[in-house]
Order: sequence, then structure tokens, then C-alpha cells
Amino acid sequence: MMADNHPIRREELPPGWGPSELRDDRFAYRHSRPPITLVASATSAARSLPGLGLCRCWKLHYRYSLGDRTIRETIGHVSSRRAAVEGLLECMHCVHRTVGDVEDPIEVQRVLDRVSLSCFLPESAEATSPNDP
Repeated sequence: MMADNHPIRREELPPGWGPSELRDDRFAYRHSRPPITLVASATSAARSLPGLGLCRCWKLHYRYSLGDRTIRETIGHVSSRRAAVEGLLECMHCVHRTVGDVEDPIEVQRVLDRVSLSCFLPESAEATSPNDP
């Protein structure tokens, strides 16, 4: 797999992050210290607001090892692949700025719990101007 095919170019990644998985419906980036993988995967939008008219959305989550177990935690959902790219990049920057070389997955979880994905959600119909198409 060539890293150039990933949605985030290497020069945009914070130090220590690198691509680890790429498929049409999923992409992931890994960091070694702290050992964590951030993943965006397409999923059904069955539980989204019907007014959005989405047939699928993107789930952002992370995984890390704790002893012999792999832990997966959801960060949130966004409406498009572009929003998933921006959301993962924001998560990487937050971890890089805040955690450093910490090995404690609980500290990483605290950082990722504070990441807001609301700026990557579409505006509601009420928030748009009546002249907008």
C-alpha cells in the first residue's frame, strides 16, 4: 500500500503519526508512543436525523492495547468522508499537543473525549439563509 493514497498527506500529519490502513470505506493512522490507532469507517446512518437524508456516515474511533486486550472507543460520527479526515486530523493534533510520550491510555481517552466534532457537521436547515440553494 502506498502512503500517497491516504486522504491525509504525510506532511500534514503531526510528528509520530503514520498511515496504517486504507480501504474505500475505512482508513486509519497509527502512533507508536502513545500506542494508539485512530480509525474512520463508513457506517449506516440509520440512527442519524431523518432530515439530513444520509444513507451513511463516518464513525471515528480509536483503539489501543491494554495488556492482552484491544480496546475500542468511539469518538463520534460525522456526515462525510471529508469531515472524517478533518476529524481524525484534529484528534491527532490534540493528542500530539497534549499527551506527548505518555503511555497511559486513560490520558489519551481524556484528550479524545474533549475533541468536538460539531464543526464538521452540516448546518441545520434553520441556520441557513432562505436565499441559499
